[in-house]
Amino acid sequence: MTSGTLSIGFVSLGCAKNLVDSQVMAGTLLAENLRLAPSPEEADIILINTCAFIEDARAEAAEAILRACRHKAAGGCRAVIVAGCLPQRYRDRIATTFPDVDAFVGVDELDRIGVIARQVAAGQRGIVAIGTGAPQRLFRPPQPALRFSGGPFAYLKVAEGCNHACAFCAIPGIRGRYRSRRVDELLAEARTLLDSGARELNLISQDTTSYGQDLRADKIAAPSDLPALLRALDSLAGEFWIRVLYGYPARVTDELLDVMASSRHVCAYLDLPIQHSHPEMLRAMRRADSIRAVAELPRRLRRSVPGITLRTTCLVGFPGETDAHFQHLLDYVEAAQFDHLGVFAFSPEEGTAAFGKADVPPAEIAAERRDRLLQLQRRVVDTRRRTLQGTLMQALLLAGPEKMTGGSRPQAAAWLARLPRQAPDVDGVTHVRGVLPGMRAGQFLPVRLVGGKGYDLAAEVTDPLRGQAATPAASRRG
Repeated sequence: MTSGTLSIGFVSLGCAKNLVDSQVMAGTLLAENLRLAPSPEEADIILINTCAFIEDARAEAAEAILRACRHKAAGGCRAVIVAGCLPQRYRDRIATTFPDVDAFVGVDELDRIGVIARQVAAGQRGIVAIGTGAPQRLFRPPQPALRFSGGPFAYLKVAEGCNHACAFCAIPGIRGRYRSRRVDELLAEARTLLDSGARELNLISQDTTSYGQDLRADKIAAPSDLPALLRALDSLAGEFWIRVLYGYPARVTDELLDVMASSRHVCAYLDLPIQHSHPEMLRAMRRADSIRAVAELPRRLRRSVPGITLRTTCLVGFPGETDAHFQHLLDYVEAAQFDHLGVFAFSPEEGTAAFGKADVPPAEIAAERRDRLLQLQRRVVDTRRRTLQGTLMQALLLAGPEKMTGGSRPQAAAWLARLPRQAPDVDGVTHVRGVLPGMRAGQFLPVRLVGGKGYDLAAEVTDPLRGQAATPAASRRG
């Protein structure tokens, strides 16, 4: 426990969208003359920002909360605050479930965190700062240069909430209706992030391809959709990448693909969760509007943006999924040859249309289907890695050098880096050899892919003296 200025230590769980919320709260605390601790263990107050999307996320949150409460009971900190999706979703029972937590903060109350931190530090207990209606607010980071990403990249949260009604997803109930931030506000934040050293801006929301549709409904004069936002960001000076994460297959317009193909900074990369390929499953999931888009997705996107990298997510074990439905998905994934793919087994969620369905495949069947699909994708990744060998790309240096070992013989010192085809945290990294001394994280270098293992790649620098060449278009051959 510290003395002097009150310090808060963050535990941020879940997706990148949650990480941005943690940054908003951290900026608020700093603006109110509170201090961020180097680690939760060294803090006066532990703040846990939680995810509650599926059972695994809730279990992770519960474990973190109980661990923090044990730390407090042993005298390690003054108080524990729990924020985010878990208290928002379970506002009526969260205090009973975790009686040793001192305060709970909902997703619409992030800017109250400074006041609440001082209250619990003064001994107040049982604080529940959670609105009773659907969340409606949008937050602008008080300190937009503040980044918890741990590298020369940042997440630019363009919207909050979701208007889709997918049968398996509780997010609309937790986060409210979709609401977009203004283009000018995002542009200003992007400039600040770039000035602070970020060299990759990752656009995120629950459905980034829906960005601006609510603004158009409000009859805002300036163009406000994803292509317009990308054009505005692409006009900024400097060497950096822009990446679009978390899209919806049916919302990928020809205009968006045109912008992606012609932009100087936008990576040829799209993250579009399909969830399933069989029309019957997509209808059951309440995603019938994506049936045609999913069927033609890989062919259409690769035709429009040559060299595009495609990431998707699939959901198996959904109520009513048969062996024939799953085989359809296997065949689709094998034909599609996605560059990156994640798989989840169905988790029945309160408040969703699929909750309580009787025809849910047994958990062991869902797990077996998940494993089979991941095994298939591993073969696809191995084939893609061999195909990519010898390709010239641009690499963003992240950290290093580190010692790479292969077998019993040490390899040359290598930097950790990322390619335009690799999103943070989910797509692996690239180990780059041949980086000259004096290079820094955040610099770009031209590299040639020489191999890799599993989901990671290996590359060699082709021009060690060249430290700035960020245009993603130069890397679209892969």
